Amino acid sequence: MELTVRVLCRPEIAAGFHLSGLVVDEADEAGAPAALLRLAADPTTGVIVIEERLRRALPDDVLQRLERLPTPLLVPFPSPSWGGVGLEEEYVMEILRQAVGYRVRLR
Repeated sequence: MELTVRVLCRPEIAAGFHLSGLVVDEADEAGAPAALLRLAADPTTGVIVIEERLRRALPDDVLQRLERLPTPLLVPFPSPSWGGVGLEEEYVMEILRQAVGYRVRLR
């Protein structure tokens, strides 16, 4: 059986993972436990890449239940943080510049 990689993150950062071709499940902190358990119950899920902010919101009993399972492997990634006003736009513009080959103007 072939195992898959799934991503569990908040909707506002899901687009980047969709663009990479990964299967993304979106949840907020309140919905993360149910979404994670649903993904873990799928026998084809081998790895769940989870946003750190969502992982921190998981109850201990959910984490303990997942630790007892041979699969899936839970891999957290850092939640994005922005250091100041306007940095979000600058970050996105740099990604676009690298992808397109020149700087795109929004205004």
